[in-house]
Amino acid sequence: MKSSLPVTASIYALLVLIWATTPLAIVWSVQEVHPMWVLIIRYFGASIIALFLLKLMRDPLPFDQTSLKSYVAGSLNLIGAQLFIYLAANYLTSGLMALIFGFSPLIAGLIGHVILKTQRLIWLQWLGMAIAVSGLTFVFADSADSKINPIGVVLMLISIVSYISSIFWVKQINAPLSPMSQAAGSLLVSALGSVLMIPFIWQHMPTRLPGTEAMIGFVFTMIMSSIVAMLCYFWLIRRLAASTVSLSNVMTPVIALVLGATLNHEHISPNAFFGIVVVMFGIVMYFWKEWREQYFSKLH
Repeated sequence: MKSSLPVTASIYALLVLIWATTPLAIVWSVQEVHPMWVLIIRYFGASIIALFLLKLMRDPLPFDQTSLKSYVAGSLNLIGAQLFIYLAANYLTSGLMALIFGFSPLIAGLIGHVILKTQRLIWLQWLGMAIAVSGLTFVFADSADSKINPIGVVLMLISIVSYISSIFWVKQINAPLSPMSQAAGSLLVSALGSVLMIPFIWQHMPTRLPGTEAMIGFVFTMIMSSIVAMLCYFWLIRRLAASTVSLSNVMTPVIALVLGATLNHEHISPNAFFGIVVVMFGIVMYFWKEWREQYFSKLH
C-alpha cells in the first residue's frame, strides 16, 4: 500500500494541473475558431479516442435502457456544462472561470440541503459560503479593469448547475458501468447531441488551421481534459475520500490564476487578489468539517 502512495500523489497532482490548465486551454482554443465548432470537433475526437481505449481495455459498451439513461445523464456534464463554459470564454479570463467553477461544491451542497434534502449543512459551511460569495464581490469590483462581464458570470453559473445536476443524476441511476464505459457512452451522446448545433453555426465553419496557441488549447482539451482527467478522477474517487478529492477545488483556481497571469498576461488587480484570498478562505471553511472528520477517523 505504501508503494502506491507516490502513484496516487502523482495522479492527484496531474488531475489538479489538468483542471487548472483547462480554462486557459479553452480561452486559447476559441481565439480563432467559433466556440461551438471547437466543442463539436473536441467531442468527436475524444469519442474516437475513448472507443479505442475501451477496446484496448476490453471494457463493454452496453446499450440497455439503464446504461443509455446514464450516458445521457453524464452528457449533461459534457455537452451541457462545457457548452456554457465555452460561451463564457468570450467574456471572462481563464483565471476567473476557474475561480467561479470553484464554487461548484458549495452550490452542490446548497442543492443537496435545500432541494434534494440529502445533505445537512452546519453553520460553519453556511459561513464559508457567505465569505466566499463576499470575496467574489471584491473580485468583481474592478470589472472595468479585469475583463469581467456579467454575461460570462451567468453562463458559468448555468454551467455549474448543469455539472452538478449531471453528478446527482448519474448517482441516482447508479448503472453498473465501468468509468471508461460511462465516459465513452457520455462522450458519444455529447458528440451526437452537438451535431444539432451545426445548422445554427454552419456559416462559422473553420476554413483554415488556427494558430499555435489555439491548436495547443484544442489538443489539450480533447486529450487531457476529456480523457486523461476523467480517468484520473475516477481512479482517485475509488481510492481516496471524497473530501480529499474535493481539496482540488481550493488548489485549482489558484494555479489557474497564476497560469493565466503568466502565460496569457491576464491582469489581477490588488482588489481582485484580495477577493481571491477571501474566496479561498471561504471554500476552506466550507470543507473544514469534512477534512476534520476524515483526519479523526484515520486516528481511530
